[in-house]
Amino acid sequence: METLTFDSDDLDVTEDFLSHAYARMRIGSATPGSNRARVRRAGISSVSVDELSLDFEMSYSVTPLGRICLCVVHEGTVRDHGFQGVEDSFGAGDVVLFAPPDLPYSGRICNARYNITMLDPALLTQVAGAPDGAGPVRLTGHRPRSAAAAAHLARTITHLRDAVLCDPQIADQPLIAATAAQHLAASVLTAFPSTALPEPTAADRNDAHPAMLRRALAYMDDHADQPTTVADVAAAAHVTVRALQYAFRRHLDTTPLAHLRRVRLAHVHHDLVAADPGSGVTVTAIAARWGFHHPGRFAALYRETYRRAPYETLTGD
Repeated sequence: METLTFDSDDLDVTEDFLSHAYARMRIGSATPGSNRARVRRAGISSVSVDELSLDFEMSYSVTPLGRICLCVVHEGTVRDHGFQGVEDSFGAGDVVLFAPPDLPYSGRICNARYNITMLDPALLTQVAGAPDGAGPVRLTGHRPRSAAAAAHLARTITHLRDAVLCDPQIADQPLIAATAAQHLAASVLTAFPSTALPEPTAADRNDAHPAMLRRALAYMDDHADQPTTVADVAAAAHVTVRALQYAFRRHLDTTPLAHLRRVRLAHVHHDLVAADPGSGVTVTAIAARWGFHHPGRFAALYRETYRRAPYETLTGD
């Protein structure tokens, strides 16, 4: 897990820090007096969430980040923000893509408190499953499709920050880290227009037969304790991600990730039944072992599936 904190009112020091934390940039101030900047980061290898607070008006010109960079504005404004083909301004409550990973951008932060979430662009392709030869999935708009989509993405980022990245013991577990990163990428693809194709091709439909599905299910059962992507399952079943998704929808009325979550839940149930409650083992520890990092959501899913609370299974009540 990566953590980082910064607090300075020296503009040169701030520029040097931001250039190392993000990408090479030039900044300037139009505010007399204090130029205080504060940054707090928590992250894992593929995803980071930063909280920033600037008590002044700061101009910025940034080279390409190489990562998906999302901004959630809490207070203040971001003005005259621009990159190739785009010029916009943002205020409190806005959720935006700052720029595609390969483009520079510039603008002004005006006495703002905001959130920067960065993720590896490869996550979008892993989750969406680009057809062979189609290249990586790219976002094609900097504003979400709707206010509801923006609000859902903002909640996902908050959950990632507060329920996963805030606790090193949780964030450092590979299964939890992979699951959380995939969930964020799926939320980004849901929120923003992209090059991801929504429907399977004719070849995908032909590949979505029961024998292929059995291979996929067997792979999931054998690898439930490992960080596993939909792309991994599709490769094991020798089909495209879209064919895999279509097969699960057609034959099981679910998605690959939803089924994998059910497989992992079954392992949690088995471990709860087998555990000795006098040994000090906890429901939270067993759930985390299988990638469930949000106690409330896990408990609700468990109760929905097994008609009892997980603690009751552990204690035998």
